[in-house]
Amino acid sequence: MTLDRIDRRILAALQRDGRLTNVELAREVGLSPSPCLRRVRLLEEAGVIDRYVALLNAEKIGYGMSVFVRIWLKGQDKDTVQGFIDAVQQLGQIVECHQLAGDCDFLLRVVAENLEAYRRFQSEHLARIAGISSLKTDIPLLNVKSRTELPVLPG
Repeated sequence: MTLDRIDRRILAALQRDGRLTNVELAREVGLSPSPCLRRVRLLEEAGVIDRYVALLNAEKIGYGMSVFVRIWLKGQDKDTVQGFIDAVQQLGQIVECHQLAGDCDFLLRVVAENLEAYRRFQSEHLARIAGISSLKTDIPLLNVKSRTELPVLPG
């Protein structure tokens, strides 16, 4: 799908506020409501708009810390990697999981109530995943930048 200037304005506006009504969105991007709705539906059908979510404040729902965990697996065979991925999918406190090229095999972002809660999660769940050779936890001191909006590149 080729995105034009109006599509990009729609995407930028919806990233700022996914609860905009179609009338508000149309006004913001300079369209009438019917063509605006048609464009949004096309963007959804094409998978450009993946889904709509509410972004929660982690601290206000009890997750006072976020840690990064580097994972090294015992092997790179399909069963070991897939077994690890399947296990990670079952653990809700792991909010991001990235397979990497480089020093470690995976990088996780894990949320926890506090350091003691993370220690329990690591020993009771994370360290018990089959195929893990080693894991290292990095504790961030300051969140300098965290965004959910993607830059909408000009066409």
